[in-house]
Amino acid sequence: MSLAISKVPTPVNEPVRNYAPGSPERASLKTTLAELSGVQTEMPLVIDGKDVRTGKLGQSVMPHRHAHVLGEFHQGGANEVQSAIEAALRAQKHWAALPWEARASVFLKAADLLAGPYRDLLNAATMLGQSKTCHQAEIDSACELIDFFRFNVAFYEQVLREQPQSSPGMWNRLEHRPLEGFVFAVSPFNFTSIAGNLPTAPALCGNTVLWKPASTSVYSAHFLMQLFKEAGLPDGVINLVTGSGADVGNPVLANKHLAGVHFTGSTKVFHQMWRTVGDNIDVYRSYPRLVGETGGKDFIVAHASADPVALTTAIVRGAFEYQGQKCSAASRVYVPSNLWPQVRDGLVEQVESIRMGDVADFSNFMGAVIDASSFSTQKAAIDEAKSASDAEILVGGTCDDSEGWFVRPTIIVTSNPAYRTLRDELFGPVLTLHVYDESKWLETLDIVDSTSPYALTGAIFAQDRYAIEQGMERLRNAAGNFYINDKPTGAVVGQQPFGGGRASGTNDKAGAAVNLLRWTSPRSIKETLVPPTDYRYPFMG
Repeated sequence: MSLAISKVPTPVNEPVRNYAPGSPERASLKTTLAELSGVQTEMPLVIDGKDVRTGKLGQSVMPHRHAHVLGEFHQGGANEVQSAIEAALRAQKHWAALPWEARASVFLKAADLLAGPYRDLLNAATMLGQSKTCHQAEIDSACELIDFFRFNVAFYEQVLREQPQSSPGMWNRLEHRPLEGFVFAVSPFNFTSIAGNLPTAPALCGNTVLWKPASTSVYSAHFLMQLFKEAGLPDGVINLVTGSGADVGNPVLANKHLAGVHFTGSTKVFHQMWRTVGDNIDVYRSYPRLVGETGGKDFIVAHASADPVALTTAIVRGAFEYQGQKCSAASRVYVPSNLWPQVRDGLVEQVESIRMGDVADFSNFMGAVIDASSFSTQKAAIDEAKSASDAEILVGGTCDDSEGWFVRPTIIVTSNPAYRTLRDELFGPVLTLHVYDESKWLETLDIVDSTSPYALTGAIFAQDRYAIEQGMERLRNAAGNFYINDKPTGAVVGQQPFGGGRASGTNDKAGAAVNLLRWTSPRSIKETLVPPTDYRYPFMG
């Protein structure tokens, strides 16, 4: 029992290491990369704190060297799902009954472990299994996840401190209970930080979780579970069940104890999940909370007054860092005709200079796309542009899957503002660019707003302040994270809470108190200090 009103440590964003040549962190990370590359790892399910082996195996490979098998992971089905749900339900009573400070301590310890002894391990696993460069891994699997752990604890304290007013003679209180049941966390391949946050944010609030990571990121998820265990997370609080979406998801969504879904992934899958929950609504003990961050067709739109050099750099970084496989990556760009000649030349020069290859070679800017399916999607879009009458390849346009799933950073230029790849999500290093008449700024803003069903991130480049305000107003609902004179990627926990609307999700802002509120069920408590003893009111006299 806590006998204090606790104040958690003030969170500060974790400093990003630069891994410069000759630095000790560079040498240490390279050592860990070599160690992990030299062994094959067995990855069991983890249910109620115990390793579970099903014998139904999948492989984790390096996307940039897909013949190199990092290990094999066991896959679960209905039986394992049922065991995981039972473990979560058993654990919840004890986990929720802990003082909130005890739960917070687990994740503060996880943050310090990740900042120290686990940093190289999680970064190396993310690099090898998800083909991230050392910088992209550092800002993801180290810094952002550390920030999630520390800032979520501070946000949770903030939530608990929000209390109602009390009139004379009474004391009103609000307690934030966990949801009644279990939470289903479904995480994507592209961010280890998201994979770590989706199950732990609800757990911090007293919930217990069944976690299904993407099959292409089980490798880093395996090490995350080791981190949680060493941080002191009790058995059954987070249960790792890997496997196909249907084999795991269908029995989960059919269970009456489902209390919430914390999801990041494709819009199509989230639609299917939402539809299934709706069909099963009579089954559930309570209405499940559905929190989803889904697709994006993120834009950069430049005004005639924009700085062409800054714009060019933002396009290259925003579109091609981590092979364009960020939910926030720039995938459509609108450039005014007056800036196009300079921007065009700069894009060609910069993109042609990009090095890509094995991420263990720290001189590479890009790795490979995540798997054969993504490779096929990017190649199809490139081939389509090569044969289109209203589009052309400005730079890039080559693909090679002989060793890894490599797609050269590619820019498609189209004269058609409704061209398919300005609308459809590709989730890879293929950017589509439209040059508009510089005199049609307002019309172009309307095109940006209406072309895509998504509304995750977007950026405007302009020096003209009136133009910036016009863009802010006309694109108010086109992006949940909006950037002015910056690329549309790189949201930082505690600085830019992340999420979007429309087909991009429920906008429940990861890295903010609003997200944690979704994992609580408030109870209002009114205590009357001296209760009345006569039913008659004064007006009756």
